Amino acid sequence: MTDPGHLFTRTLCDIVGREALTTRLSEEFVFADLGADAVRTLLTFDDLNGVLAACSPEPPRLRLHRDGSPVPVDRYTETATASRTERRVVRPEALYRELRAGASLVLDGIDRMHPPVGAAADDLMRLVRERAQANLYLIWGESRGFDTHWDDHDTVIVQVEGTKHWQVHGPGSRSFPMKNDLDHDHTPPRDADGELHLVWEGVLRPGQVIHVPRGWWHTVTGTGQVSMHLTFGFTRATGVDWADALVRRLFAEEEFRRDLPRFSDPDVRRKHQNELAARLVELAEEWDVDDFLEERDARFPRRTSFSLPWPAQEGAPSTEARVEFVPILPPPVVREGERVAVSVGGRRYRFPAEAEPVLAVLARHRSLTVGALARRADVDAERTAEIVAALARHHLVLVR
Repeated sequence: MTDPGHLFTRTLCDIVGREALTTRLSEEFVFADLGADAVRTLLTFDDLNGVLAACSPEPPRLRLHRDGSPVPVDRYTETATASRTERRVVRPEALYRELRAGASLVLDGIDRMHPPVGAAADDLMRLVRERAQANLYLIWGESRGFDTHWDDHDTVIVQVEGTKHWQVHGPGSRSFPMKNDLDHDHTPPRDADGELHLVWEGVLRPGQVIHVPRGWWHTVTGTGQVSMHLTFGFTRATGVDWADALVRRLFAEEEFRRDLPRFSDPDVRRKHQNELAARLVELAEEWDVDDFLEERDARFPRRTSFSLPWPAQEGAPSTEARVEFVPILPPPVVREGERVAVSVGGRRYRFPAEAEPVLAVLARHRSLTVGALARRADVDAERTAEIVAALARHHLVLVR
């Protein structure tokens, strides 16, 4: 069976182009019609009902908005007690009432609650090499949940049910605005007649996808029908991130840990500043942007998953057992004599050197049987199974 997440991203790459999706992201608006079949398996109303019942998300993860303002949580939730802990629980009848009245439902992080959406988010992360999260937006009628606005992250919007009207206005008075920024008073772009500028306007239908870059203003309204779409949001690394990481490395420098000579002569203070500046330039050249991105990849998080009983028992899996690679990005592997070191999620793991070809095959194919893994890695099947068992104990693979 074809993985629905892979089907979605593969079709997206086929239509838009893999290179375009990496070079044009964050810079240009993108529209693609993948066809309803490419997204039908991502999320249905039956899936959503199951997620709401099984996961019981509570505010602020699940929230309602109407006409640009949040709906008070007391209007659609109640307090319940589970294991002597109070929490907010959504009341179905109250939720239905608010939705009929024009409220928009937002469910954050549905990729962590519904595996097909999670698989699509993982594929997008491998494509853009940044962390991504998928949120669900559901609305009926012609109302709107939010006013004209911009997002502090890049978005890929996937229409899965119904239709929704979009106006994309483009970047406003401040280019590349950030969540933690100095200026939050920038305005949307307008034409000479004072009307909001339009880069694109249209009605999204199931299977259609748009990419709206960070900082681009847009207006979204209902069409009178139901609309359910997924927004995959990701924040790309910026020069601020590199500079911030560089500053954190200064703690290792005695010169930077020393007190500033506040009460010294101006010449002494100026000399001290020049020494700091010179050393900062040296460090920036020693630890460049490529080093920063490599370290960022090494800290890329893993999705929470479990593989019991294998990691908790002795022995190795059979050659028919299926192995699934856990790291979302191929992790950096460094040879250290007779061992190899792997950095995943900010942690470093060491294995015998013969694990290197096994890790390389897993990173490329992601899911295959122990027997197939052994053949592709050209490692003895019994030894491959032992390596898989060790990887499973460190949550680097799942064994099915």
